[in-house]
Amino acid sequence: MKLMTLISRTILRTALALFQILIAGPGNAAGAADPSGTWLTQDGRARVRIERCGARLEQVCGYIVWMKEPVDANGQPLKDQNNPDPAKRSRPLLGHQLILGLKPVAEGRFNGQIYNAENGKSYEISLSRGARDLNVTGCMLSILCATQTWTQTTNALPGQLVGMTGDPTGPRADREWAQANPPTMARAAK
Repeated sequence: MKLMTLISRTILRTALALFQILIAGPGNAAGAADPSGTWLTQDGRARVRIERCGARLEQVCGYIVWMKEPVDANGQPLKDQNNPDPAKRSRPLLGHQLILGLKPVAEGRFNGQIYNAENGKSYEISLSRGARDLNVTGCMLSILCATQTWTQTTNALPGQLVGMTGDPTGPRADREWAQANPPTMARAAK
């Protein structure tokens, strides 16, 4: 039964993605403005998958799907131990959500917050996509800003999460971004 649910979710998500492509029109599905994809951070320590999220998929969220060093000195998965939410301190860093529902503000730009697990704080960021790179500008107090350039990746490395968000082999959305009741084939057929 769980296998059927997983298959149903995958089929429905694929259908939704195709629907979005048709609505966007030819050539615009993942246009220059859309930051969706998997990106290698500037320092090479992580890969972040960015995808559409929110009720109408108008925002973008990001998840760590690969880490250069995903375990501590004892071989245990690194945890989000500095999170201000005690319920999240035991979650592994690999697969956690760090980009928190950025909103489109202009053609090709999304603004919102990014979570830094190293200190448990969130910062204001802006994303803008180039041909094969992503500019990530972060600010503290709206005046101290720095930009990183992330590079798009198309291959999967050993240990990389490749499943869809919320699936066993994929990253996990924070509660506020997870789908409350993913559609099933039975509901979709009605």
